[in-house]
Amino acid sequence: MALLEVRDLHVSMGVQEILHGIDIDLGEGEIVAMLGANGVGKTTLMRALSGIYRVRGGTITLAGEDITNAPSHTIVARGLCQAPEGRQIFATMSVRENLVLGGGPQGLARLDEVLPLFPILGERMGQAAGSLSGGEQQMLCIARALMRSPRVLLLDEPSLGLAPKLVKLIFDLVARIREQGVSILIVEQNARGALRVADRAAVMEGGRVVLAGPAAELASDPRIVEAYLGGHVAG
Repeated sequence: MALLEVRDLHVSMGVQEILHGIDIDLGEGEIVAMLGANGVGKTTLMRALSGIYRVRGGTITLAGEDITNAPSHTIVARGLCQAPEGRQIFATMSVRENLVLGGGPQGLARLDEVLPLFPILGERMGQAAGSLSGGEQQMLCIARALMRSPRVLLLDEPSLGLAPKLVKLIFDLVARIREQGVSILIVEQNARGALRVADRAAVMEGGRVVLAGPAAELASDPRIVEAYLGGHVAG
């Protein structure tokens, strides 16, 4: 049984259906990448999994428990946390305050476990989060999600807007987080980086999964190479 199972997921905004029967499995200690251009429903999927958007049809199961349309705080408590697109940190609060807030009832207890993954944040604890660089803000966003000891971490476009050097740093960080026993579902337009760290991947178009398989196979699939890798096989 997969840790996270999504079956025949349908999500609508008003009268318009955005997701048309999505199926996903995420195993223990696995990284699965959801690829696709802007506007294909990747962020809608993440928000539905997090309980932010209501599911019209289908099921979401976490560790054998049905969490379909459960309140967001219940989903977090059961072990699924998201680092959202656009970072959405609390800019006027300090790095420490952002992290403690992310920890919820655990408060400061998780800092000693999370900060070794983000040494630069340890040097910025008293600094206003809004004064961090873009890469540091992204690290803070991810670290805040990890403060709740998730079993499943959702990463929504973690490399968006970052310089190439920082993009590599973020994907290396994703691989290290998996080594801590966290399963990761990542949605990305940066197919090259995502396929480098993922075990499996799927491609979304028009609110549907149109292609799925081992990441290494998709990285050499001519359709993926042409559409997402600029005509060059991912390395």
